[in-house]
Amino acid sequence: MTTINSFAEQLLTWFDQHGRKHLPWQKNRTGYRVWVSEIMLQQTQVITVIPYFERFMEQFPTVKDLAQAQSDEVLSLWTGLGYYSRARNLHASAIAITEQHQGNVPKDLDALIALKGIGRSTAGAIISQAYNNPGVILDGNVKRLLTRLHAIEGWPGQSHLDKQLWQMATDLTPTQRNADYTQAIMDLGATICKPKQPLCVACPMQDCCHALAQDKVASIPTPKPKKALPHKTISVLLLKTQQGQTLLEQRPSKGIWGGLWSLPEFVDLKALQTQLAVNGLPTNTSPVTPIKHVFSHYKLTIEPHLLVLDNASKKVSENNKSQWYDPQQLHTIGLATPIKKLLERTQ
Repeated sequence: MTTINSFAEQLLTWFDQHGRKHLPWQKNRTGYRVWVSEIMLQQTQVITVIPYFERFMEQFPTVKDLAQAQSDEVLSLWTGLGYYSRARNLHASAIAITEQHQGNVPKDLDALIALKGIGRSTAGAIISQAYNNPGVILDGNVKRLLTRLHAIEGWPGQSHLDKQLWQMATDLTPTQRNADYTQAIMDLGATICKPKQPLCVACPMQDCCHALAQDKVASIPTPKPKKALPHKTISVLLLKTQQGQTLLEQRPSKGIWGGLWSLPEFVDLKALQTQLAVNGLPTNTSPVTPIKHVFSHYKLTIEPHLLVLDNASKKVSENNKSQWYDPQQLHTIGLATPIKKLLERTQ
């Protein structure tokens, strides 16, 4: 049976043969590159992150470059990656690092956690991956691995189980080869101890896995209790000029799609038409095929209504939160993915 003392040794032996060692953020490894990759990898698979990371690094090669960027520049490079609060927090933390840490990503756990968007596990990953110091991580891959290894039943998000798993992760973390160990334990969870159809026959821990011995691999970890997702329907105005410009509004910095550009939003068609009348515009809009989008906590149906202005002089006035955009400008701003698809579809 594998003991705590031999776990890291076995894991690293497996990693030396099978681990991922050529990911973009593993090249020219710095605190900044590791930090950006860890934020992008939250809730997102490696294969999806790679092109986003490479474009981001090309545009913002240093913390200072990111700190000096405009919010729209950052969000435009994040469009399609989802969970946009990550991008806003990344930008805000880059400014804080520049002002408070001379542009150097901290090596200290508490200093990292004090930054927006960095929790305990992400901080541990940065400490180990960037600086090769002991840093404890407990992301989804590690939780799944540990709950199966010890046949721990119950949803891991419960506070008492979370505390138990943190202690296990801490006990297992070695004092040497920390960058490799962190990558190894994430790789084992991502490529072998997968959520579905895990490759137990290829796992270096199969001899000590209690879930495997008890035939419980498929049922562990216990899923989070599901709640029926509420459904919301909104109407959006697709207001265009004869020249092909589209009116967009910047959303509030907090909330869904915070800080991104979107179409003017209304509770329903009646409210949309009322606002058009108030602005002295025609109300005879044309319906466009609705878009369905699922968030983590509710389902959204977007009902677009198209209005093409006959006279450019009738254009609605621009302000700080409302601008007209040409089609070729759309790649330069942060757009919610469903809205970007709608605009591309209606060019």
